[in-house]
Amino acid sequence: MTVTVKVLIPAKIAEATQVTQYTATGVTTIIDKFTATNYSASAATISVNLVTAADTAGNQNLITKTKTLQPAEVYTFPELVGQVLMASGFISTIAGTATSINIRASGREVS
Repeated sequence: MTVTVKVLIPAKIAEATQVTQYTATGVTTIIDKFTATNYSASAATISVNLVTAADTAGNQNLITKTKTLQPAEVYTFPELVGQVLMASGFISTIAGTATSINIRASGREVS
């Protein structure tokens, strides 16, 4: 067994459409940190899904729904820390606006 510490989602702006941000390709992944920062002057929202292989993002795998971040607020999603994605599982997000929230995630891939 090999454990690799990895940036799962490099820092980026979260899109206003449902987007797959990371896929556990041929590995099991443990999420260690997921951070969102609202860099805008207005409140903004973000939702996060942890989706199993062959499924699609929806209410059945929604972990955080429309989390509101105030201007300059940083949120570290304790509800995601320690979650496990099996092979082909993925992280999907949707922001309320395409120009407000930066995200980044790190974790461990086990193969």
